[in-house]
Amino acid sequence: MQFVDEASIIVEAGKGGNGCLSFRREKYVPKGGPDGGDGGHGGSVYLIGDDALNTLIDFKYQRFYKAQNGQPGMGRQMSGKAGDDLHIKVPVGTTVIDEDTLEVIADVTEIGQVVLVAQAGRRGLGNIHFKSSTNRAPRRTTPGTEGERRTLRLEMKVMADVGLLGMPNAGKSTLIRAVSAAKPKVANYPFTTLVPNLGVVKLGMHEHFVMADVPGLIEGASDGAGLGLRFLKHLTRTRLLFHVVDVAPFDESDPVEAAEAIIHELGEFSPALAELPRWLVLNKLDLLPEEEREARADEIVRRLAWEGPVFRISAISSDGTDPLVQAAHRWLTEQRRLENEDEEAAERAREMRARMEDEAVARTEARLGRKRKREDEDDDDFDDDDFDVEVEYAP
Repeated sequence: MQFVDEASIIVEAGKGGNGCLSFRREKYVPKGGPDGGDGGHGGSVYLIGDDALNTLIDFKYQRFYKAQNGQPGMGRQMSGKAGDDLHIKVPVGTTVIDEDTLEVIADVTEIGQVVLVAQAGRRGLGNIHFKSSTNRAPRRTTPGTEGERRTLRLEMKVMADVGLLGMPNAGKSTLIRAVSAAKPKVANYPFTTLVPNLGVVKLGMHEHFVMADVPGLIEGASDGAGLGLRFLKHLTRTRLLFHVVDVAPFDESDPVEAAEAIIHELGEFSPALAELPRWLVLNKLDLLPEEEREARADEIVRRLAWEGPVFRISAISSDGTDPLVQAAHRWLTEQRRLENEDEEAAERAREMRARMEDEAVARTEARLGRKRKREDEDDDDFDDDDFDVEVEYAP
């Protein structure tokens, strides 16, 4: 299935039904009073979190969603039927942004969470409401109001405990294959991973955590180069980052310079994300002669001035991966315990996540603002030979 993590849709709530103009007319009652009923309320549009979805692919092919209109009122004081509400399922982890105002409407983070995104139109009143002692035959009614219409930007961020960070071809996909049941594509060329992959790392019957493998970053990713800007946002939901470094790059580049470039891009994209706990994972040690491995690893740690945990692994043969995931599980368990028992720790964690979300949203707003500016400029320069062409590359 194709992975789509961004989509634009239009939602429109139902219109309220009009009030009815009617008078009672029965045998022996030639001049009955007003009996026009009210219209029905329109239906509203809601988003609901669904854990069975893991992509926004459906919204790529259906972009317009409309709730049902309310029916008009009828005679004999009969009200019109209210329109049915429309519930749209979205993946858990979806941020909803109004494209016109750039307002963040909601963040769908829980299964079954319901979010109102378009308010229904109100019903109109029938002429029975306007009867008075001086006006026994009112001919006044009110129309139903229009339902709210919005253009929404949906952005999905994968929900994971641990995120893998690193250059293309650093071995992130191989690592997630080695420690979980996920089977992302693995090949000996950069940008093999084009979409985020999730894997559940199981350590026992009821012990597990979720790991996310996102496409590799390159220098300039925070400014939109490569695939980085689009996928860095997926790391904002994580608690812990594994910085995977290839100690023996096939192009003989410097692993330290590559690691420093990633650290720079992370800080440029989100200072809060750069403050997340980060562990250094030195991968592909099996490609070095055994007598050189320890010296190469020590040199990388020394040049990076790395002060956090360091793990030496070979993902393709699973060497060193067990201590890595065991340590990550212990750390995550301890963090959850602290947040449950210490309100200050829980508040710090909430503030950190809120900062990361705000920075990611600010990036999105800036990108949407630049997009709108380009569209306005294109409209100003439009001539008969100008066309907007959307190009989609498929393998």
